[in-house]
Amino acid sequence: MKTPHLLLAATAVLCSAPLPAQDLRPTVSVATARKMADACEAKARTEGWKMIIAVVDEGANLKYFRRMDGAFLGSIQIAQLKANTAAAFPVSTKQLGEIADKQVPALVHVPGFLMIEGGAPILTAKGQQIGAIGVSGASAEQDGICAQAAVDAVKADLK
Repeated sequence: MKTPHLLLAATAVLCSAPLPAQDLRPTVSVATARKMADACEAKARTEGWKMIIAVVDEGANLKYFRRMDGAFLGSIQIAQLKANTAAAFPVSTKQLGEIADKQVPALVHVPGFLMIEGGAPILTAKGQQIGAIGVSGASAEQDGICAQAAVDAVKADLK
């Protein structure tokens, strides 16, 4: 009957052991994501657009979400797909669409990717991708303008 005691002792040792060092790769913070959404919403309000804004981390996990009053419900999924697509590549969804048109047409058939303007990667000053933003609710071009306003708002913060 010593086995339960050994199991308890082993569990206690494992639970009291220090955790391994965490991976300290930079990622988009909630504060940065909020600042991006604020800039995007400010631009949209100035232009009279109603937007959905989705910010994801480098793994395409939703970090911050905002739906402006009156924005289309269908744009929720579109904004998230744009953000997820931009998180997968270090280029905007507009640029990715251009690459698909000219170089890799089969790319448009990859499930879960949306190559419509309005998604942008979030890059540090050193070019490391830490997340992405997806915006939807107006025309593709207007979505792209809002996404770029968001990226520009935090450019100086991303050292």
